[in-house]
Amino acid sequence: MPENSLFFTKTLLKWNRESNTRMMPWKAEKDPYKIWLSEIILQQTRVEQGMAYYQRFILKYPTIRALAMANDTDVFKLWEGLGYYARCRNMLFTARFLYNNKKAVFPSRYEDILALKGIGTYTAAAIASFAFNLAYPVIDGNVTRVISRFFGVGEYVDLAIGKNIINNLAHKTIDKKSPGKYNQAIMDFGATVCKPVGPLCNQCPLSGKCLALMDNRVAQLPRKRGKIRIRDRYFHFLVIIQKDQIFIRERIARDIWQHLHEFVLIENGKLLSAKSFFSKCSNSIPTGISYSDLIYSSGEYKQQLSHQCIHARFILVKPKKEVKLDGFLTIPIGSLHRYAFPRIITKWLAENPFYSLP
Repeated sequence: MPENSLFFTKTLLKWNRESNTRMMPWKAEKDPYKIWLSEIILQQTRVEQGMAYYQRFILKYPTIRALAMANDTDVFKLWEGLGYYARCRNMLFTARFLYNNKKAVFPSRYEDILALKGIGTYTAAAIASFAFNLAYPVIDGNVTRVISRFFGVGEYVDLAIGKNIINNLAHKTIDKKSPGKYNQAIMDFGATVCKPVGPLCNQCPLSGKCLALMDNRVAQLPRKRGKIRIRDRYFHFLVIIQKDQIFIRERIARDIWQHLHEFVLIENGKLLSAKSFFSKCSNSIPTGISYSDLIYSSGEYKQQLSHQCIHARFILVKPKKEVKLDGFLTIPIGSLHRYAFPRIITKWLAENPFYSLP
């Protein structure tokens, strides 16, 4: 085993017993369904935000069967605001698979857990260790940071060689008798002590043997290659109101926000004013709608995704001629709250009571 690995493991477990005050509703949970649900919700989500969603999901869908039998629209509406909606689709798929093929029972072997749709090595390890006491280490950003700093891992942790080193160290240091407690300890330690910025090195029980601290490299570790290139996209949402009805549709293409709803969307190379929009995008605007139908045009709205930045403008029209659109629903304006929309649309809806305009 690596030098000081036994000290590392014992110290983390001792800290967990005596000093870990981080409270979360799923800690000490043994139900694999609830553990799975919490882990799916927390992917790409801050714990503070995820807690409320977890509690609402558990209340409405307390079992695999309840989730498997749920209506898609209801589940996506409950998920609304969490983003990364592929997680929600995979969650529904897996719940229904378990209900239809496994009698709504979660598998207890790591390999079988990992084979479920939407579950990667991190989530599989969390379920295996927390629910079934199997010695599989969870490896997330917190764990990577703690291991990288303590053992002085200088390789890039987002490249294969660095990932392999972290993975090997995680497997060698996990406590075989209490893997769940160890996994929770190292994650909480990274979140509260060995933090990305402003780590509490003067309070850290590992500091005496931490190689990063000894070499004055705490701020430099873990090493990563650099920032992801962000793609800008420019959306013009044409909000069409006709006889107190509004046009919406479900996004079914393999793109962002799949299975969420939207208004008529016309994408362009840059964000246009309403006047320019009607002039330059005339071939894409539905037949029967013109600039004279304009009621309101919003300012710019932005939503940052992991690899994209969405810039949007909402253009509200009330056509004088009857409009028919294939693939769209026409619903009462008062029913909008029943459908799940991307965050950028829900923000606009909350800030602009457009239904009160003439």
